[in-house]
Amino acid sequence: MRRRIGISTRLAAGVLAVAVLGSLNAATAGAADRTDGAGTDHTAAARARASYDAINKYFDAGKGLLLEEYPNTHDNPYSYVWPYSQAAIVAENLAGVPGAGRPGSAEADRRLAAYEFYWNSGTTPTGYDSYVRPPNGQGGDKFYDDNEWIGLHLIQRFKRTGDRAALARAKEIFTLVVHGWDTDPSHPCAGGVYWTQAPWSQDRNTVSNGPGAELGAHLYLLTRDKTYLTWAKKMYEWTQACMLAPNGLYWDHIDLAGTIEKTQWSYNQGVMLGAGVLLFQATGDAQYLRDAKSVANASLAFYNTPEILAKQGAAFNSIWFKNLLILDSVAPDPRYRRAMQAYADYNWDNTRDPATNLYKFREGPVELLQQSGIAQIHALLAWPRSQYRLLA
Repeated sequence: MRRRIGISTRLAAGVLAVAVLGSLNAATAGAADRTDGAGTDHTAAARARASYDAINKYFDAGKGLLLEEYPNTHDNPYSYVWPYSQAAIVAENLAGVPGAGRPGSAEADRRLAAYEFYWNSGTTPTGYDSYVRPPNGQGGDKFYDDNEWIGLHLIQRFKRTGDRAALARAKEIFTLVVHGWDTDPSHPCAGGVYWTQAPWSQDRNTVSNGPGAELGAHLYLLTRDKTYLTWAKKMYEWTQACMLAPNGLYWDHIDLAGTIEKTQWSYNQGVMLGAGVLLFQATGDAQYLRDAKSVANASLAFYNTPEILAKQGAAFNSIWFKNLLILDSVAPDPRYRRAMQAYADYNWDNTRDPATNLYKFREGPVELLQQSGIAQIHALLAWPRSQYRLLA
């Protein structure tokens, strides 16, 4: 069974509090000096490569696959697909850094190829299992959010390379996501995409609907097939109606008894503000953009203390930050990148082991998921703002 929460419960709540960051909206000293005339931050690029090289060095499990953690204390010889996908997205983000060239593209290709170990072609609809399939592993339940992260990765790859196979697979994933829609009108807050096909959970989550809305909106913008837009709007509207809290942020999930789990994770805010941006682009309806800005403002205020940000984990924060950059591509606001830069600078200086470039966010083994999250953040800080439109 996959762990229910993608971050360790052992994350130290105050790990960032040991140093004074000040506001995450404060300007990062010297950041402008690191950017070339084209807007590429070469310091961030070097940090991203060092962080990703550590993944290849310490987490390599053979066959192009990776370990769940280092040192590995799990019985499984390979990671689940959720952390693997986040490492693959680091490679994709690095391939998008200007000057990455053929080596960057080749590494992104290598990581993409290993998704096939998780692909289950024997189900209807097809999709990615949570764990490596036989004969290399036992497979696992399908999680809709796992598949959505990969779908968004494939969209970003298509935007970068024009890879039609990546676009076709993203469409297959969206078919799976639609299959996960709750069709029982007797359920509290009827509708919404379930989190997983696993029999032990019937939750409908912000994180299974927000990324689904993003994926559908991207597919509509690329194909102009209105079916994608219709579903993207349904997923967005369900989440707005059922998961939006009075403070302007999103709760986590609702179960079939109508009980709402009210934790407000940073990645939930990211996917919903990103979905708002994409639906604005798809429809021209300015209300979607106002929604996105509102979530951005509320989340910047809410996660603007070291303790709260530490509890989220780098993987969740990377998704939030990426979607802030997607918003910045349409409605520029320097606060978004400044917050991201401050978080990256702190972790480079304080949670990274300079001997290994592994990040010690907590006691015990280093998680692939969190190492990948901080590496994604460094990689996207290397991107010039003119390329944010390529993000997914």
